[in-house]
Amino acid sequence: MFEDYGDEEEDEEEEEDVEDDGGGQGDSDGEEEVGGDDATTTISGVLNTLSQNVRELSLGTCGEVPKVVGPLSALEFLREYVMPGRPCIITDAIAHWPALQLWSSNEYLCSKLQHQHISLHCTPDGRADALVPISPLVDDGAGSSVVFVSALVEQVEFPQALERIVGGSRCCGCLQEDDEVAYAQQQNGCFKSEYSSLASDADAHIPWATEALGCTPEAVNLWIGNQRSVTSFHKDHYENLYAVVTGEKHFTLLPPTDLHRMYIRSYPSAHYVRGRSSELVIEEDRPTAMVPWVSVDPFPLPLDRKEAESKYPLYFDGPKPFSCTVRAGELLYLPSMWFHHVRQTPDPKGPTIALNYWYDMQFDIKYAYFNLLESLAAIV
Repeated sequence: MFEDYGDEEEDEEEEEDVEDDGGGQGDSDGEEEVGGDDATTTISGVLNTLSQNVRELSLGTCGEVPKVVGPLSALEFLREYVMPGRPCIITDAIAHWPALQLWSSNEYLCSKLQHQHISLHCTPDGRADALVPISPLVDDGAGSSVVFVSALVEQVEFPQALERIVGGSRCCGCLQEDDEVAYAQQQNGCFKSEYSSLASDADAHIPWATEALGCTPEAVNLWIGNQRSVTSFHKDHYENLYAVVTGEKHFTLLPPTDLHRMYIRSYPSAHYVRGRSSELVIEEDRPTAMVPWVSVDPFPLPLDRKEAESKYPLYFDGPKPFSCTVRAGELLYLPSMWFHHVRQTPDPKGPTIALNYWYDMQFDIKYAYFNLLESLAAIV
């Protein structure tokens, strides 16, 4: 990097030495001259090395998310988890919430929210904000046409919404796989706006997280779903404290340094609407908008697995993702920019219910590094 500004004769001798041993900036076979597939291969190798180094130096290589007894002190939370960007499950952090006892009762929820309209997200298969095959709008470069589809959002009184979520005859075991899937997953602070009657049942913020992060939550969101509600791989620009109140949530996680394994592509946006017979059909957004989204489904159907492994080898052949199950009464810390895919198992008496707290992330040097990774991953 540093040049020697000595006399011209010394410079010429140094240039000859560089050419003789083939190791300096003057080497015509060096990195700067590499192009095309060789450059792509080199960048891919560097990103894979970075991914492995992060695991070995900071996150661990076993794919497990550590579980710690809470509540944590602000200093411990900041030092051990926020600063290194390491997820963890915290037990006993919300043991004092009345919600842990009260929200397992559908009757209680309906009585508190009897006349409250909530935003209910409806899809044919439980996959809102996800990629759906369709023809012939766009080719994703791997042989299938897909769009990014948002759910149909309907304003429904809570008792009716809850019945649609759990299924009208679910207690009799009659829920059909072709039934429409409803999920209460409104964001942007819905706990305060749509579920304010439940505010006294849970904390407005997580005190030690608020102290550590230096701010109150930007948004607090309530999630109510069944076993068919799935959240596709994505990332958020928030520090996320995710509390499960009833049922279980199953997270598949990858750190930001695995960005290149996500195969992020741009897809045309679309949304579900009601058809002539009230069925859900896909309608393309107008004007056309492109949405960058993760192409990988970590749990393809058995018949589709070989094709998925062939299309996305960096994901399926790379280090295994981190995975964890967050049970009722537990709190997951999910660092900002971590990719996460979420499934759920309902409570035997009702749906899965969770409350999450979004704290603003710090747009510091780590964010700049992530932007660099995005630029490199786009080349691979």
